[in-house]
Amino acid sequence: MNHLEDVKKMWDLIGHGKLLEAFDKYYHNDVVQVEASGEERKGKEACRKFQNEFLGMIKEVHGSGIGSVAANDRDNITIAETWMDVTMKDGKRSKMEEVAVQKWEGDKIIHERFYYNMPPQSPQAELETQSSGQRARK
Repeated sequence: MNHLEDVKKMWDLIGHGKLLEAFDKYYHNDVVQVEASGEERKGKEACRKFQNEFLGMIKEVHGSGIGSVAANDRDNITIAETWMDVTMKDGKRSKMEEVAVQKWEGDKIIHERFYYNMPPQSPQAELETQSSGQRARK
């Protein structure tokens, strides 16, 4: 297996707006995805539902790409640094960056862990969050 080529092909599909096609082709039925928060999704159906919900929140994709990619074929692991510049349906635009560490079983991803920081909020959104928190405590 050459997982470096696999992961590059997968991200090429994603870069051409074919996220769900890439997901169907490269993810194992028993995949586990772990968010940076530690939240886990188990099974392809649960992960696909999450992807659909995420895509449903996006109004417009301005760009996306892949930075560094590494593979350890002996241990069946790939690591990819990716980004996506989007405007959400609520009108907020952000550039999301993450690193995904993927464990492969054959030609499918069986485990994936994401590492990212949430995009910074605008000063106005930060004030609204603080104000709502103060109101909730009263």
